[in-house]
Amino acid sequence: MKKLALHWKILIGMLLGVIAGLALSQFDSGKTFIIDWVKPVGTIFIKLLKLIAIPLIIASLIKGISDLKDIAKFSRMGLRTIIIYIMTTIIAITIGLTLVNIVQPGNSISEETVQQLNEAYNTSATKRFDSAQDQKAKGPLQFVVDMVPDNIFSASSNNRNMLQVIFFVILFGISLLLVEEKKSKPLKDFFDSLNDVIMKMIDLIMLMAPYAVFALLASLIAETTNPDVFAALAMYSLTVIAGLLCMIGVYLLIVTIYVGKSPSFFLKGISPAQLLAFSTSSSAATLPVTMERVEEHLGVDKEVTSFVCPVGATINMDGTSLYQAVAAVFICQAMNFELSLTAQLSIVLTATLASIGSAAVPGAGMVMLVAILEALNVPKEVLMVGLALIFAVDRPLDMLRTTINVSGDAAVSMVVGKSVGKLRDPKPKHWDDHYEG
Repeated sequence: MKKLALHWKILIGMLLGVIAGLALSQFDSGKTFIIDWVKPVGTIFIKLLKLIAIPLIIASLIKGISDLKDIAKFSRMGLRTIIIYIMTTIIAITIGLTLVNIVQPGNSISEETVQQLNEAYNTSATKRFDSAQDQKAKGPLQFVVDMVPDNIFSASSNNRNMLQVIFFVILFGISLLLVEEKKSKPLKDFFDSLNDVIMKMIDLIMLMAPYAVFALLASLIAETTNPDVFAALAMYSLTVIAGLLCMIGVYLLIVTIYVGKSPSFFLKGISPAQLLAFSTSSSAATLPVTMERVEEHLGVDKEVTSFVCPVGATINMDGTSLYQAVAAVFICQAMNFELSLTAQLSIVLTATLASIGSAAVPGAGMVMLVAILEALNVPKEVLMVGLALIFAVDRPLDMLRTTINVSGDAAVSMVVGKSVGKLRDPKPKHWDDHYEG
């Protein structure tokens, strides 16, 4: 399997996990074997995802902010770029939350199946109910109060305090930009190096993903073989895909109305970058192609693309944010973990801020989903069952949401280029473009 791409390994692991779960669950000794010897592999993988969540936020977010270099230099387009990126992210999360609340894919799982999952993962129904009641008892602005930490070391020691960590990191990053460059450079270099190390850690953890998918699916099937689980999973996937298609529609609408270009012009210009994003699941790996297509084929000036596209690859994760919103609510629906309106509003805030610190590499979206669920005080048992449910389809959805991320970068580049007078008609090319992922 060494020569296979990671997504193929994950798909093979998924298929083998289903087969193994169905086969071994026919025997009592087979179920015991899966629970005692296979399931721990998936548990370890989820613990590793949780382990890396806060370091990823700290390293990626500080690097993303510090990469803005001198705020004054980009005052004309820097602020509007960030505002537009945040606005499109909020739109994406809102679309995701709207669709998942309308479709309610998690509610198609029967009470009997939920009970089986609860018993299999020792989930306490009382604990879930008490947690939901605690959320209801809080005031409407309590989540804003809660996001300001009084001790960053205490906040960093608990993944449930993710918003507090993000608040501190954003304040730290902005302050870093305002310090004299000679004095701030050593600290910037440190966080650049730290970010590279964290990215390598994610690469190493994701090498375990095919085996983790096998373990998670095999144990899920061994502990419950009800078909409504898979029906709900199909509805969840369709909900995410519908949301991503809506975001493409939003981009095309913006390009048509504000920029004055046709949808076909935009799609034709950015399609090679979209295909590369789909095949690699990495906005960062696609960045050189994205910049070339936006500059040469969509007519955005290099001064704009050299700033907007790299910043977008760091902080603009519309597809990932939409997926995280849908996945978080789906998991809570499936496990009967009630989310109040305040909790769902906190998803908008958490997912928006987390998208700024989400790494542009495969697997980072799953890490951030863990962070969002823990910020919602979702019990660890519910979290484990939920991740086991959605892991089966995560990789193909990851490919699709990365395509949306790249499309968003291109659309915002055109908007910023138009707003600062740096948009022109692209020069015709007399050669074909061929990119391999």
